[in-house]
Amino acid sequence: MDHFRYRDGVLCAEDVALSDIAATVGTPAYVYSTATLERHYKLFDEALGDLPHTICYAMKAASNQAILTTLARLGAGMDVVSGGEYARAKAAGVPGERIVFSGVGKTEEEIRAALTGGVKQFNVESEPELAVLSRVAAELGVTAPIALRVNPDVDARTHAKISTGKSENKFGIPISKARAVYAEAAALLGIEVVGVDVHIGSQLTELEPFEAAFTRVAELTEALRADGHDIRRLDLGGGLGIPYQNTNEAPPLPFDYGALIRRTVGHLGCEIEIEPGRLIAGNAGILLARVIYVKEGEGRRFLILDAAMNDLIRPAMYDAWHDIVPVKEPAAGAGRVTYDVVGPVCESGDTFAKARDLPELAAGDLVAFRSAGAYGAVMSSEYNTRPLVPEVLVKNDHHAVIRARPSFEEMIARDTIPAWL
Repeated sequence: MDHFRYRDGVLCAEDVALSDIAATVGTPAYVYSTATLERHYKLFDEALGDLPHTICYAMKAASNQAILTTLARLGAGMDVVSGGEYARAKAAGVPGERIVFSGVGKTEEEIRAALTGGVKQFNVESEPELAVLSRVAAELGVTAPIALRVNPDVDARTHAKISTGKSENKFGIPISKARAVYAEAAALLGIEVVGVDVHIGSQLTELEPFEAAFTRVAELTEALRADGHDIRRLDLGGGLGIPYQNTNEAPPLPFDYGALIRRTVGHLGCEIEIEPGRLIAGNAGILLARVIYVKEGEGRRFLILDAAMNDLIRPAMYDAWHDIVPVKEPAAGAGRVTYDVVGPVCESGDTFAKARDLPELAAGDLVAFRSAGAYGAVMSSEYNTRPLVPEVLVKNDHHAVIRARPSFEEMIARDTIPAWL
């Protein structure tokens, strides 16, 4: 569910017309709904119910300070994967005891910052990382709480570029080696073993891969407890998908996901940590764009927008589908046209959709890319010296720019010409 609906013939974000935002902020622009962010967080909270749990929002999905603050005020923790994300989480008021530090390549500087600033746990991805973490913690005279990320060799049945739980993926420690590495961890200075971590991928649309992974985690937990480890937290990652395309097939609901967690690991008495990102932010945001030209090609018609692949990379990177809808509601029975929807960047890959059946559009018309709140603005760039897209947050009938569009002068001023040139 989201809070983008047609009202009086215009697509609105909650109670604000997207045409009004385009008039004041310009296009392209990302627009987020506070009500949707809050609703999706609460769905996960309700799904886990009386299980002891922490919902650590995977802030790589969308990391604007206003979004983080909105979720933090509901009690969300944060799953961070870099020193920059850790700093963002702290700046949004998230205490260290609600921050989980994940990622395969944590540097000494990042580890030191988290140990100094506070952290709920490190999800350790390798034996070399474990050794560095032990050394830095011992140098600081502190103890690092850790969960080892195990790779269960489960096919998430998702896009290959966002699958993370198969043996050939770079993530985690093979589950077959886990007991030996846990024994190594327990013997190291500055390390406290607190849990097990698993994450098998993103945009999962079936529960079966989760069930296979969680069942293996439950078996491992019982074996580790038999080995003498005090396993009291299970970090089950994120990855629950959202419906990007209007079909009759819908991904599982958070309620069903919660029921699966109870069935597979609920008997272990552990605190459950989950790290949803896409399902919280994805349908909470749209990318607002304007038609520049309608171009007649050889056997095809191009809809050329002012948004481009540098603003929304998912279609170019993953062949991802986003529903594209006009901001002005089409009249009943209005004609439809087949378009290739493209941007102005000088790359053939700057294509959002091919042979997409849409209402007939003209230069100047506004369109919205639905389900663009996750992995949209955070993955944008300034390729072709195109300014980063502004972000706008809506709450009821209010809206505010939460990241401004930089001017060309500001972009150029970031460059430095050496004195010897």
